[in-house]
Amino acid sequence: MAESSGYKDYVAGLLAGVATVAIGHPFDTVKVKMQKHNTVAHGITYRNSFHCTARILKTEGIKGLYRGATSSFVGMAFESSLLFGMYSQMKQSLQGSAQGAGPQLQVIIPSAAYSGAIISFILCPSELVKCRMQVQGTDSLVPMSRRYDSSLDCALKTVKHDGVRGIFRGGFTTLLRESIGNAVFFSIYEHVRYHMHLHLKSASPDHRNLIDVGVGIASGGLGGIAFWSAVLPLDVAKTIIQTAPDNSSSRNPFQVLSSIYRRAGLKGCYVGLGPTIVRAFPANATAIVAWEVAVKLLGIKRD
Repeated sequence: MAESSGYKDYVAGLLAGVATVAIGHPFDTVKVKMQKHNTVAHGITYRNSFHCTARILKTEGIKGLYRGATSSFVGMAFESSLLFGMYSQMKQSLQGSAQGAGPQLQVIIPSAAYSGAIISFILCPSELVKCRMQVQGTDSLVPMSRRYDSSLDCALKTVKHDGVRGIFRGGFTTLLRESIGNAVFFSIYEHVRYHMHLHLKSASPDHRNLIDVGVGIASGGLGGIAFWSAVLPLDVAKTIIQTAPDNSSSRNPFQVLSSIYRRAGLKGCYVGLGPTIVRAFPANATAIVAWEVAVKLLGIKRD
């Protein structure tokens, strides 16, 4: 980053978040359904992501794939705005006079990890609502007395039943996932982007916009795959913690993963890997392209 642009960094991040949900939410619904149902000792077990998707479409229609999207749009918009905004400005501050020297892990990792940790406090409540809405479809293990009519109804009932603390259930796990995951994501994104532009700098100026989009797709998509490959077990634990009907259930992600490992092995800790990886590339590629387009339109200077 060559120059901080204040609020513009946050506006660009907000647009990236909205784009991410629009593309990625159906894949996320399949992932959450599989994580919830395929890790319990009873109930429905999906053979794979295609089986899960087909069952959702058959029993709930297209709207089933976007169940919980309202809270996801709100949460992701604010989360993405803060993530990209804080990352951009902290990275610029830490780089100091070393700008233009290529990606520096000693700058990227703390900037991304800190930003990820901060946004987890916003992401946790929105994801709790999203996950609870997603798992309460026709295949739900949620009793009728705890069903929710909307995302707002879910949030209000959760606070009423469990208190304000209840809406932050899974907060520690979310913080771990976001700080570690974003450190991985931005490290991969920055390096792929830098080296691709380095090799394509001699390309015709007439193709510059097309090249920028291509680089954004590749760097964002690969960064997204790296993010989820690194932290999916933590995401599985978070889903179990946030959707557990019993408040006495463990909130320790390592205890949850240990229990899953004993019952289902390493495969159980990576439940939902298929739809997650399939979602990761287009959703994160879209987020990066939207962010970089917004950066250009808002006149933010970059290195």
